[in-house]
Amino acid sequence: MESERGNEPTVIAMPESKANGKGKAILSSTTKVTEPPKAGGYKKGVAIFDFILRLCAIGAALGATATMGTTDQTLPFFTQFFQFQAEYDDFPVFMFFVVANAIVSAYLVLSLPFSIVCIIRPHAVGPRLLLIMLDTVMMALTIASAGAAASIVYLAHTGNPNANWFAICQQFGDFCQSTSGAVVASFIAAAIFIFLIVLSAFALKRD
Repeated sequence: MESERGNEPTVIAMPESKANGKGKAILSSTTKVTEPPKAGGYKKGVAIFDFILRLCAIGAALGATATMGTTDQTLPFFTQFFQFQAEYDDFPVFMFFVVANAIVSAYLVLSLPFSIVCIIRPHAVGPRLLLIMLDTVMMALTIASAGAAASIVYLAHTGNPNANWFAICQQFGDFCQSTSGAVVASFIAAAIFIFLIVLSAFALKRD
């Protein structure tokens, strides 16, 4: 009887250990099945769209820089010693426009690797914060240069009789057309910067 009683606890304990082992296996497998998928898939899509917008902004900023930087026109006259010529560097505002848009273009090119990092690691906060701060600065620079150049282009088209400023676009039509196109391209780049800032703020939103 003593031997049988001594064996009973071992017989009873073995199924319990097996049951516990099976229970643990079932719980672990159940946990793996019911584990929710990682959220934030939309952040990768936002990062891809951010990269595409940066490429578009590069095209707009570079186009504005190249168009304004190569703008000049010489009025034809009978003698080469008496000519009227208009170039972008005759206006300090246009020079500021070219320098500012060149800086913006260089920044956009350098920001592409950070945008790619945000695609690979959509939950990374550091690169996104850096981009949103620098994008804000570059947006202000772009709007400032485009607004200043737009005022000169407006005077070139309409003039100001009160200040005896004549509308030079009546003679320098090609010059005014090129400068107007450059200003429009710069404003497009500024609008893209606004979208980039909104996207970055949306991507920083917690899941």
